[in-house]
Amino acid sequence: MDWNNLKFFLALAETGSLSRASQKLRVDHSTVARRIETLEHDLGIRLVERLSRAYRLTAEGKLVRDRAKEIESGIADISRLAHSVDHSPQRVVRVSGPPTFMARFLAPRLLASGEQQPGFRIELVGEPRQVNLSQSECDLALRMARPSEKGVVARRLAVITFGLYGSRDYVSRCGENARDFLGYDDSLDHLPQQRWLKALAGDRELALRSNDLANQLTAARAGLGLAVLPCIMTHDVPELIAVPTQLPPLKRELWLLFHRDVGRTPAVRAVIDRIVSITTSAKAAFLGENCSHGVAPNDPGIPAAEVIRG
Repeated sequence: MDWNNLKFFLALAETGSLSRASQKLRVDHSTVARRIETLEHDLGIRLVERLSRAYRLTAEGKLVRDRAKEIESGIADISRLAHSVDHSPQRVVRVSGPPTFMARFLAPRLLASGEQQPGFRIELVGEPRQVNLSQSECDLALRMARPSEKGVVARRLAVITFGLYGSRDYVSRCGENARDFLGYDDSLDHLPQQRWLKALAGDRELALRSNDLANQLTAARAGLGLAVLPCIMTHDVPELIAVPTQLPPLKRELWLLFHRDVGRTPAVRAVIDRIVSITTSAKAAFLGENCSHGVAPNDPGIPAAEVIRG
């Protein structure tokens, strides 16, 4: 039996569909189906019932799933052990986090640390999903929500303030009629900033939807409408100004997660210390203290914007 097939089976068991399992594993859905069929053939038992729109585990499939989880956990333990005993200062440290945050904030500052520690070898992975630390998918994970995993060290790095932003030209052109909202697509409707935006938009449809914050930032800079953006992402973008609303500013927490044993290795510890240092230095920028939360009344050519009420 090919043990790798268990990985495909577990992904299907956790997600309930071939498409979601293939997205999780980053393979074609036909590969997932083929691997599971091979596993069933090797074991000589039926693991799933193939329904019209989903897959359901058989009784035998549930038993195999439980044992497979134990195997997966054991493999992850071995992987973490190997990482924890790698004390080479040149080992690669894999850091995962939200794509736009990684690109616009972390990368320019974190990689600059190579001047201080030439041995730094860092792999930055920007991805919207929450990586599984227990499966050693990364060494360090940055998240915009309080973690719920057990057995990991979690450190709150910052509180991030969000605001409603549009280009100077757009606000000047539209004034109190500025009602073109730019937000996430339906797959990310659960995010707090999307709910905050929809409270403002009310019954109005969003003018643009995207699963990527960078696209929303670009659209706002181009004058296509108003987007909910982290203040720290706008303080160096002179084209954007904050538009006042009647809603309290949205705040989210930024957390750093890692396994304690992995965090003890010199290379990982050095990257942790660097991330803590640069986020602490940017505390005021995260809170938006250096950003205007409304249109400056003395700014020539830009009328006082109407407060967005929703």
